[in-house]
Amino acid sequence: MEVTVTSENFETLKKGQLPLVIDFWATWCGPCRMVAPIMSEMAEKYDGQIVVGKCDVEECEDMAAEFNIRNIPTVVFIKNGGVVDKIVGAVSKQKFEEKFEALLK
Repeated sequence: MEVTVTSENFETLKKGQLPLVIDFWATWCGPCRMVAPIMSEMAEKYDGQIVVGKCDVEECEDMAAEFNIRNIPTVVFIKNGGVVDKIVGAVSKQKFEEKFEALLK
């Protein structure tokens, strides 16, 4: 299940024991709507192994600024409290699966 990432809960999620994947998106973004079902599927598939979150860039401008988000969707992969990878734009489900698997290694 996906969680909503906000400025208030980000530090707790980042410091958690599981890797964190954050999907930065906006309601008006077409490519974001293409990525959304893939992220939902990944959240289900990797439940208990990876925390998958969504962060609306319009509601959390400070988070978008902190991660230097210039284009959406941007998916950020965090492990041990630090960013280890990111994907900008809509990509295939296979590409997301590769990144999720790499995060578990």
